[in-house]
Amino acid sequence: MAGAKLIVIYPSPRDVKAFDRAYVQEHAPMVTAQNFQGITKFVASKVVGTADGSPAPFYRIAELHFPSMAALQAAASSPSAQKVVAHAVSISSGGKPIFLVAEEESKSF
Repeated sequence: MAGAKLIVIYPSPRDVKAFDRAYVQEHAPMVTAQNFQGITKFVASKVVGTADGSPAPFYRIAELHFPSMAALQAAASSPSAQKVVAHAVSISSGGKPIFLVAEEESKSF
């Protein structure tokens, strides 16, 4: 069975320092197994550039991994997860973040 993940893509913020402070000190600590039942992994990435050297259109990407699509859907529909999602939107000063749902297949080397 393929895993699933919720991907949150944040546009470049108007105030990088304020966003970083809110993301690191407030938001990332909200991503817990209590708020997202069934979560197996959380990956928070800061975009540092593009392959061609042009300005990156996004600043941060968060990935919340789950064992199945059903587990992701159950977690995301909980009141505690909805509170975290609302917080993500509230701190994104460069525009509304993009929320994607993906099926995941991985290969380790």
